[in-house]
Amino acid sequence: MMDVQTQIKEIVEGHPVVLFMKGNAKFPQCGFSGRAIQILQACGVTAPHTVNVLEDEGIRQGIKEFSNWPTIPQLYVKGEFIGGSDIMTEMYQSGELQQALKA
Repeated sequence: MMDVQTQIKEIVEGHPVVLFMKGNAKFPQCGFSGRAIQILQACGVTAPHTVNVLEDEGIRQGIKEFSNWPTIPQLYVKGEFIGGSDIMTEMYQSGELQQALKA
């Protein structure tokens, strides 16, 4: 069986926009994950690849180690860790997130 860090790396590198979240894009299961989806939609990302961390405890803990970031949601764009919903909000308000998603 593939180790969790390798699995996460493949997910992150295999999709241009990945959001590790609680729930999914159609049914976020926490306010922060819901806000992250709304921000991505406002940036024109209609179908981000989402990973529901509530479905896999290994991924839920492993993503925190992978990014060295303690909270979920976590956004990755083109393999690069961007941050959680607070950082996404700040970057969206400054226009940085839109630039990162276009680049």
